[in-house]
Amino acid sequence: MALGFGPRSVVLTGANRGIGLELVRQLLGAAEPPQWIFACSREPDGERGKELRKLASSHPNVIIVKLDATNPVTIKEAATCIEGHLKGAGLNVLINNAGIFTDKELETLDPEDMLNAYKTNVVGPLLVSQAFLPLLKKAAKESAQDGLSCRKAAIINISSVLGSIESVPLNYSKPAVPYRCSKAALNMLTKCLSLSLKEDRVLCTAVHPGWVKTDMGTQEADLSVDESVRGIIGVLSKLGDTHNGVLVNWKGNNVPW
Repeated sequence: MALGFGPRSVVLTGANRGIGLELVRQLLGAAEPPQWIFACSREPDGERGKELRKLASSHPNVIIVKLDATNPVTIKEAATCIEGHLKGAGLNVLINNAGIFTDKELETLDPEDMLNAYKTNVVGPLLVSQAFLPLLKKAAKESAQDGLSCRKAAIINISSVLGSIESVPLNYSKPAVPYRCSKAALNMLTKCLSLSLKEDRVLCTAVHPGWVKTDMGTQEADLSVDESVRGIIGVLSKLGDTHNGVLVNWKGNNVPW
């Protein structure tokens, strides 16, 4: 069954594999597929970009864009490239999906582990969001729709329940301290963005995709990529004012901070 979604344009980071690649696939199969899907990857011409390139070759609305979320130069170049493709229109949805998982315990982690996690999982989404803010604000300003939604303008940060401070005692069998700390910081960034951009009518929501069978989640995970992404797209289609600045899971349920 095709899923409804609605936005005219979507920018997606980390689009070459896992959840990102499946998001591209399922957005293409949506009841209202976006006119433009800007699939961003750090190394779009590498071996890991093979499946994404295959999708783009048969779908002219998929534009592959080089973007390294830890490199401000590539972020700026990507924003300029995408602005050119939009030809004066704004951007409806930015999905900050690129991230890294570092499974280190307190006794074994070093400063570099923490810094690398923060650089990719927090600073990256911040820099990417800043770069696309003018296009997001333009889309929101030109929309005639009431309220906040992904059809108007939205920043979606792919986060994790492991970043929920309240939930730590329930799942600490996997310490993953750098990952937890960086995702908690991403949740705070989402909240800050939601308050800063409220007057501009840009929705900001964090989404926990579940524990998914990907290179990052491993094959021990309990969710298939298809099931997770199907849930995520269903959730995105229903987001509104009450979801601004909150963390929800792939089923649409609120997750405590």
